[in-house]
Amino acid sequence: MQGRTVRRVSLVLAAATALTGVTACTSQDSSDGPGKDDRAAHGRSVEALRSAERATRRAASARVESTTTMGSLMSMTADGTLGWGDGITGTLTITYTGGTLADTMRRLGSTSMEARYLPDAYYARMGEKFAEQTGGRHWIRYAYEDLAVAGGSGAHLGDQMRTTTPNQSVKLLLASGDVRKVGEESVRGRPATHYSGTVAAADVTDAALKKQLTAAGVTSETVDVWIDERNLLVKKVEKARMTTGRMAQTAHYGDYGVRVRAQRPPLSDTGDFEDLMRKRAGTS
Repeated sequence: MQGRTVRRVSLVLAAATALTGVTACTSQDSSDGPGKDDRAAHGRSVEALRSAERATRRAASARVESTTTMGSLMSMTADGTLGWGDGITGTLTITYTGGTLADTMRRLGSTSMEARYLPDAYYARMGEKFAEQTGGRHWIRYAYEDLAVAGGSGAHLGDQMRTTTPNQSVKLLLASGDVRKVGEESVRGRPATHYSGTVAAADVTDAALKKQLTAAGVTSETVDVWIDERNLLVKKVEKARMTTGRMAQTAHYGDYGVRVRAQRPPLSDTGDFEDLMRKRAGTS
């Protein structure tokens, strides 16, 4: 594998790993707005979600398990812990289970990698074949501010990585004009309340959320969340229709308050994403 391919794979991995927590977006026909008799129920749902957003944000850390599909590009799973008390931190094991990205990773010798999130940068550990093309270095460092060198979407990826926290899904659902309580359900054997809604980008007043939607070229998206008796998010489902195909993500959260560690990899074993993007000379 030559230098240009190394850079291309590095960029795709940045986008794919951001999707372990990114909100998915979809176009969906919205139903008629809530009638007069439904307004009180809508208000109760909004208040319950506000309490859930606050409780989930204050919990500061959790164990995360997620599955993501993105058209024919990829399908992947992620498992690990994330903290968000003072910037995003955590360690995830990401496994590419299908799609063209999984095929590329397989040629590189491994479909699984370790991802480490720190407040200033994200690190991805690659396999031996990839390291052969990067001076023996196994880790790629993605400084959030440097992702802008990838083009217009780079800054968007940086923002996504900084806000990969469970409470963001609840916050996003609060921007929905049709948020509603679906009912009481069981999530992994524990009782939870299911809420659902469609978010129209044009109606979002939160500047950060609106920026994310606009950068992704999205008009609307659907979000489903499940909240437990402690007001904590225990499951989310988001779906999308994008230019690369249909996208869907399901995530489970638990063990809130878990201790999170994310050690910075050795400098001698780390290559920088910005450097890879600068080295544009080479053959494919």
